[in-house]
Amino acid sequence: QVQLVESGGGLVQAGGSLRLSCAASGRTFSSNVMGWFRQAPGKEREFVADIDWSGSNTRYASSVNGRFTISRDSAKNTVYLEMTSLKPEESAVYYCVASSSSEFRLARPLDYSYWGRGTQVTVSS
Repeated sequence: QVQLVESGGGLVQAGGSLRLSCAASGRTFSSNVMGWFRQAPGKEREFVADIDWSGSNTRYASSVNGRFTISRDSAKNTVYLEMTSLKPEESAVYYCVASSSSEFRLARPLDYSYWGRGTQVTVSS
């Protein structure tokens, strides 16, 4: 059974930092694009960042570019999201995702076949 399990969420003050981790099990994703989405209450899921199989190529939503960093450790089947300068409006459930492809596709939710259950990030003002 394939599982993506997120960890590292929590409560942080505005301007603070958090590091999310996502551990995959059940299969290896070393050849697949992996990434992160988030969903705030009453809003649609939105793309945050993703990373290709090599770890050399990344994409970011414009709203997080320069503040968030995605990375991966393929040997550990794990992807990370380092978040800095967090804002209250970024409070959301953050989901780890994995694509069935080794190449970037459109960053829509349907482009990612595997989803974790999410971890809550709350940024207080």
